[in-house]
Amino acid sequence: MSSAAERLAALGLALPPVAAPVAAYVPAVRSGSYVYTSGQLPFVDGKLPATGKVGDGVTQVEAAGLARTAALNALAAVASVADGLDSITRVVKVTCFVASAPEFTGQPQVANGASELLLAVLGDAGRHARSAVGVAVLPLDSPVEVELIAEIG
Repeated sequence: MSSAAERLAALGLALPPVAAPVAAYVPAVRSGSYVYTSGQLPFVDGKLPATGKVGDGVTQVEAAGLARTAALNALAAVASVADGLDSITRVVKVTCFVASAPEFTGQPQVANGASELLLAVLGDAGRHARSAVGVAVLPLDSPVEVELIAEIG
């Protein structure tokens, strides 16, 4: 079986630099054998590739891709305070916030972008409990935000 880092590379991905906080917080905190991330936006090279509401200017498919990117950023935040990506033994919980137009109800499908990345990179250790929450607006007008709790060993 390959390592999480090898599976990530096989997907053509690499952990990005951890995004700098936009307010008074840190990207991730380790407490015992758990790491809690702050909400991660789908930054790519320091920029949001899209802004706005899902269901009004941002499609469900686009938002799922953004959730995937935000989950990758969350993995980078975990790795930064743990002993790297391969120290993750379990993703315990994922919360995906989706800035939604009033009639949009596809939050679970958007969150699948994050969940599917975690499964692809971590295998069974990426199976997790999850909440997909529709919200009125997110920081910087981001369409999605992802946070997670990971167990490390």
